[in-house]
Amino acid sequence: MINHLQDTITLNNGLQMPGMGLGVFQIESDTTAEIVKNAIEVGYRSIDTAAIYGNEAGVGEGIRQALTSTDLKREDLFITSKVWNDGLSYEETIAAYEESLEKLGLDYLDLYLIHWPGKHKYEEAWKALEDLYEQGKIKAIGVCNFHMTHLQDLLKTARITPVINQVEFHPRLQQAELRSFCEEHNIQLEAWAPLMQGGLLEDETISKIAEKYGKTNAQVILRWDVQNGIVTIPKSVRKERMIQNADIFDFLLTDEEMTLINAMNLEQRVGPNPDKFDFVL
Repeated sequence: MINHLQDTITLNNGLQMPGMGLGVFQIESDTTAEIVKNAIEVGYRSIDTAAIYGNEAGVGEGIRQALTSTDLKREDLFITSKVWNDGLSYEETIAAYEESLEKLGLDYLDLYLIHWPGKHKYEEAWKALEDLYEQGKIKAIGVCNFHMTHLQDLLKTARITPVINQVEFHPRLQQAELRSFCEEHNIQLEAWAPLMQGGLLEDETISKIAEKYGKTNAQVILRWDVQNGIVTIPKSVRKERMIQNADIFDFLLTDEEMTLINAMNLEQRVGPNPDKFDFVL
């Protein structure tokens, strides 16, 4: 369990990854640079973007500004991006990776992910990721939004086990079977939409716990993630909210409180179901 913002977990290939980072989904490209710069200056070391977000260039600019304004080096940061559904052939995946690198202005990525399984269109894409990894062009490779069936299928032919499965995860969608499978295969679960895109910020169960500790609902949920061993990447555009989201290491949820939140599961999604989602722009 991580104990401060820059604490890391060890992925199955030995790479150290911050247990908490910043997600930049739906952040406008013209504001991304300042937001990323602020996050790094606040203390975040992990930034999660994707080709489809349209803000990789802004992320790259924010990284450059932060490296100029701090004593940090590129290797102090952990940068993730993802290949989109419309280009999952072997050649398209290689080209997508190179395009993301160019937009970000980076020499390598720490983590590159297949964004969606895309109704089993990921076999060639995974081979491309494996080759890029073996060539030393990526530090680690993984997937997003893979159900257990997708992972089982992938592992039949994969030379390399994914280090990460980034999925929608929050108190209303806890995916116990998938978590168990990932733990069994040493695949780290990472939460997107950990706050249910704001849907739990007024929840009474969480509010009562938050009041006890003098914390916000968001802080309690992120603390629950940490105590569950889940990597989490809450999105925030405001510097004060970034600081608040990271202020979760001075209290500990009791077993009873963890059980109360665990009991909130309804398998309720705010995003698409990966078994049905094949959206291509």
